[in-house]
Amino acid sequence: MTEIELLLTGGTVVTGSSMFEAAVGVDDGTIVAVGDEGALPAAAEEIDVDGNLVLPGVVDPHTHIAGYNTIDSYETGTAAAAVGGITSLLTFAWQGWDDGEWDDSGTLAGAVERHRTAASPLIDVGVHPVITQETDDTLAELDALVAAGITSFKMFTTDDIRLSHGFIGRVFEQLADLGAVGMVHTEEYSVCVEQAKSVRKSPSGASATAYPASRPDYAEAMSAGAVARLASAVDGKYYGVHTTSEAAVDAIAAVQTDGSNVRAETCTHYTALDRTALDRLGNRAIMAPPLRSQADIDALFAQLGETLSVVSTDHVALPTERKEGGPWWESAFGVNSLQTSLPVFHDEAVNRRGLSYPSLVRLCCENPARTFGLPTKGRIEPGFDADLVVFDPDETYTISAEDNHSNATYSIYEGREVTGRVKQTFVRGTLVADEGEIVADPGHGRRLTREIPDWTA
Repeated sequence: MTEIELLLTGGTVVTGSSMFEAAVGVDDGTIVAVGDEGALPAAAEEIDVDGNLVLPGVVDPHTHIAGYNTIDSYETGTAAAAVGGITSLLTFAWQGWDDGEWDDSGTLAGAVERHRTAASPLIDVGVHPVITQETDDTLAELDALVAAGITSFKMFTTDDIRLSHGFIGRVFEQLADLGAVGMVHTEEYSVCVEQAKSVRKSPSGASATAYPASRPDYAEAMSAGAVARLASAVDGKYYGVHTTSEAAVDAIAAVQTDGSNVRAETCTHYTALDRTALDRLGNRAIMAPPLRSQADIDALFAQLGETLSVVSTDHVALPTERKEGGPWWESAFGVNSLQTSLPVFHDEAVNRRGLSYPSLVRLCCENPARTFGLPTKGRIEPGFDADLVVFDPDETYTISAEDNHSNATYSIYEGREVTGRVKQTFVRGTLVADEGEIVADPGHGRRLTREIPDWTA
């Protein structure tokens, strides 16, 4: 081979199965060689990563960018992602939402198009359309969207955009024929409504610490189990988002008989924070579903790599004034975490609990890429996109919102000391983030077209 563009040397490569000292050769945005430096072609540019780890770029399948519930644009959200070692993300295109207004006549295709014409991302991005309308017209859109490389769809069983179980079953029936994925936010709506009424009447009911009781773990478990069964009844692919509790994990596992068509994720904040965080963070730590108990966190870790195959961020950027200054029910849901997810999860899972680095790569890189039909992402192998993260596992630092690239001006991890830091992030061979700073222009990112995912492996 003639001279290639880039060679990363002096690092330890981490894959989903092993760790080894090796150089990584990159040409035309693709990994072309992994091995002993002396056996690789000469490169126009060589970067010595100084003994650090070289990880595949993180694939985050659950983020909120440029939507009704976030103040992050593609520029700011993907900048935060790049600094945090995330090289590909999937966000949500909300049916009926367009520039500040809800429109009952809105289409899924219209939601996707709005994202396609949004400002330029720094990393590679794709969308999950969110189904908000129970109509035959909505079902009629699915075939064309899947054919165009949109191979996953989001639904809710609670809040104002909830769908009935009957309609969700119809969606799964059609998705099963197409091979596409149905993702569902699962909490039993009527239980949450009644519990919220009861909590608000209690003496301390306005406090953020009372919030988790308004959306209990059994409400999550009831809905998660029911939706998983709807999908299984038609042999559809079901992906349970942001699983928070032992009860919900058990409900999903009961349907996950062969491990193929029922899968689920948890999020970094559900592994790193329990509900006592509401004592010090107040409404800033309000998300749906809520933070749970330490026993729930232990149960989530016990199921990582089993029932729970992915760790995502569920990133939501909100202005501080929408989080603070009132009772919990006036707070918007969500926390920003694109920039801090990998360091926090690494510190909690690897440093404190002994998770292996290959397991981290499977949960954060390989599995989400496979699950959502991204065949060139998530691995350090020849032929894969050169999405690479240089990660120092030993550097200790304190998280501060002053460093945010997101438009959010606070962090639920403010003041948290973590060991493990993203040093450099490459997207298709181009350095986009270096030592916490953006060094590439918006627009480097591409819009992702996805394949029908193969869940048989």
